[in-house]
Amino acid sequence: MQALRHYLLAVQFFTRIPITGRLADWVGYSPAMLRASSAHFPGVGWIAAAVATASYAALALLLAPSPWASAVAAVGCTVATVLLTGGFHEDGLADVADGLGGSADTERALDIMKDSRIGAYGTLALVLALLAKCTLLALLGTHSLAAALTALAAAHVLSRLWPLCIVRTLPHVGDTARSKSKPLADQISGAALAAAFLWCFPALALMQQAPSALFLGAGMAASLFAAWRMWRLFARRLGGFTGDCLGATQQVGEIAFYLGAALALGPR
Repeated sequence: MQALRHYLLAVQFFTRIPITGRLADWVGYSPAMLRASSAHFPGVGWIAAAVATASYAALALLLAPSPWASAVAAVGCTVATVLLTGGFHEDGLADVADGLGGSADTERALDIMKDSRIGAYGTLALVLALLAKCTLLALLGTHSLAAALTALAAAHVLSRLWPLCIVRTLPHVGDTARSKSKPLADQISGAALAAAFLWCFPALALMQQAPSALFLGAGMAASLFAAWRMWRLFARRLGGFTGDCLGATQQVGEIAFYLGAALALGPR
């Protein structure tokens, strides 16, 4: 029951799914509970994966055999996941791009990242990220519907594991007193990280049905490499991470998975 409470708290924090009324009273809240809920971040990815794959499959099948079916499905599933999460992770990506692009000074970069207004670097990052996501998913769909759906499911889950590795290995920086991510940013326990890894095992098992033997390895390797590069960037430029850094890492890891999977399948 306690694990279920933590999971529902993670759902409440990372999505727009309403947890209200008696259910919210039963779940409860405390900074310690929010910290414990981080173990279920990849579990929230399964909800995003379900919404994304259902949207993609429905649009692709309804519009088949149009040559534009996979492109429309890619845009549709991206819209669906943004509505589900409220653009939570995309907002983090934009803030990180504005901060790191706007100043080489650490304190100034952190100040820029706190600003709710979006700048030129953030706009560019969002546009390029959405274009990359939609075009790669459309490309995967031209190979097969199974390729696109498998990549969607695995990417949404695995990309939500990498931010927890950053929490485990880097200190939280910035205005910790006002940071909504501070309870999540405290040192994650080994048990919580192990639980997060367990959420990923079904995704790995699912990918054994992938269209290519290289599909799993290439997608995972690309996603992991991208997350490692983000880790190095935050360590060098900020000396740690903020909540925005975690959202940016999820987005970059997700897109990198699609890229690795598309490269593994090769030209259509």
